[in-house]
Amino acid sequence: MSFLSRSFPAILTCGLLGLPLAAQSLPAPEGEPLLTVTGNIGLTNQGDAAVFDQTMLEAMDPVIITTSTIWTEGVQTFTGVPLAQLVELLGAEGEVMMATAINDYTVEIPREDWVENGPVVAFLNNGEPMSIRDKGPLWIIYPYDDNPDYQTEVIYSRSIWQLDQIHFGD
Repeated sequence: MSFLSRSFPAILTCGLLGLPLAAQSLPAPEGEPLLTVTGNIGLTNQGDAAVFDQTMLEAMDPVIITTSTIWTEGVQTFTGVPLAQLVELLGAEGEVMMATAINDYTVEIPREDWVENGPVVAFLNNGEPMSIRDKGPLWIIYPYDDNPDYQTEVIYSRSIWQLDQIHFGD
């Protein structure tokens, strides 16, 4: 069973089974949109974009990362969607993604970071939703404590909080 059929079975029961990824679409968000993904993607739900609400993100087999950060005190538990899983779901292509926060701050995250056991698009911190004041509602978190390669200024600069947009391109 593919990730797509596990996470969004309604897509596959609406006559879309067997069609190329580009011909499929995500269900529309029913709650407040949290993340809009554009660019070189094969799966959309609003025009050329894929828009996700909290419920949709929670349905994507989230993982838990337990790690310390340079912005918080002590070890934190983050729950979120692995970036690699989001890329796979959307059929995203390109060499870089541009991640943008609600204040228009933007960072580039290269393809080499879209890996298993890599960063997650976190929507919970210590089991609670993150407010805008507390770096939410979405924050790209790397498993800093699990891999010394993630403990660099470059990686810290890619750990964008208040994330609301991702664009895949070259």
